[in-house]
Amino acid sequence: MTLYIIGLGLSDCKDITVKGLEAVKKSKKVFLENYTAVLGSSKEELEEFYGKEVILASRDLVEKESNIILEDAKESDVSFLVVGDVFGATTHTDLYLRAKSKGIKIEIINNASIMNVISKTGLDLYKFGTTTSIVFDDDNWLPETPYNIIGENQKRGLHTLCLLDIKVAEPSKENLLKGINKPEPARFMTINQAIKVLKKIESKRNEKVISDETFAIGVARLGHKDELIKSGKLSELEHFDFGKEMHSLIIPGKLNELEKEFLK
Repeated sequence: MTLYIIGLGLSDCKDITVKGLEAVKKSKKVFLENYTAVLGSSKEELEEFYGKEVILASRDLVEKESNIILEDAKESDVSFLVVGDVFGATTHTDLYLRAKSKGIKIEIINNASIMNVISKTGLDLYKFGTTTSIVFDDDNWLPETPYNIIGENQKRGLHTLCLLDIKVAEPSKENLLKGINKPEPARFMTINQAIKVLKKIESKRNEKVISDETFAIGVARLGHKDELIKSGKLSELEHFDFGKEMHSLIIPGKLNELEKEFLK
């Protein structure tokens, strides 16, 4: 009886490792977390490829009702699938610790994630500073953490990877108050929206961390066949169409000659 926590990679159902696929095929239940990222394959495509039913795991299930997953793992092999790599979100660290506290045997099967595939831009992974997240400007609540982190990384000449917000399909607070349980469509922040958020914070703080002239790199769907990488000034990227999800934004620090050549 083992809980397998398995990274799926970034593209589609075929990105799973051989070791991961073997674990899935011998598992009695297979859970897929569906709130930190999305894969290029649908639930149905995954089920066809794995030959197994896939149970979509919401944030509430993983964070508040994880015993549903863990109790099964006490009796039989269970797979918990994560888009990207296993510990790309702290939620999965918490699941691991809960399983350990219950004496459940765990096996981690890693895979590629945005944290290392970002090197396809040509930027040196060793020169990335703290990673940050940019969230939607909703409900009059706009954290300024990404602005702070970009500024601190710039002082050290380091690159900043900005991960962009996802709102999974779930009922809005307003509808829940009205007794309406119909989920709102999922939303994925675009690079264009992220730049607007950073500019809004800049206009408030006026510390000259970013400007229209700031050099940046926008990446979309890394690892997919239609991945897109485009560099330029923020003023250029703000109006460029990067296509469908998922997007990330990089504010580079000090570039060396090899990085400059690669970006060209």
